[in-house]
Amino acid sequence: MVKAKIAVLVSGGGTNLQALIDAQNKGIIKSGEIALVISNNADAYALTRAYNNNIPQKVVLKSVLGSQEKFEDEIVKYLEEFQIDIIVLAGFMSILSEKFTSKYPKRILNVHPSLIPSFCGKGFYGLKVHEEVLKYGVKITGATVHYVNEVPDGGEIILQKAVNICRNDTPQSLQQRVMRVAEWKILPKAVEMVSCQISKGKDKK
Repeated sequence: MVKAKIAVLVSGGGTNLQALIDAQNKGIIKSGEIALVISNNADAYALTRAYNNNIPQKVVLKSVLGSQEKFEDEIVKYLEEFQIDIIVLAGFMSILSEKFTSKYPKRILNVHPSLIPSFCGKGFYGLKVHEEVLKYGVKITGATVHYVNEVPDGGEIILQKAVNICRNDTPQSLQQRVMRVAEWKILPKAVEMVSCQISKGKDKK
């Protein structure tokens, strides 16, 4: 079996990256392999996680390159160099343009910390999502893995998992539980599903 090559795009601590590394080590992700980690933050701890697991790391800074177009071109250069099949956005704090997303249809995955179509779209990321969930008073939240297109959080849903909200939840406690109970479970599953499809296509060549 020819494995699909996965690039993980990160900006911060890399907890979702770690979930993917752990899933790969446990054989949950078996049709793909993490071949590259790209960060738009030189100080991201996710880069250390990649280094500790012998995964190549690249840093691409828009502030250095000067424009969104050059920033994305640099990312594409590395994706092509490492022959990447799947791109996973794991806490990647940069919106990608339609030019970029249309280049990789059904090849870019993102995990969002709510049940799309609720609490998603422009401005809904990180702790802000959980703050709004609690403010609204919903009883169930969760996480969604979806394909990425030109609309923020607008791509086709791959997997979702619900999480109950507790009466004494804070945005921070809810964020931790959604990650632990939902994000870290469904992201590796979705990556394996997409990797499996791509791997089968490679085997036929």
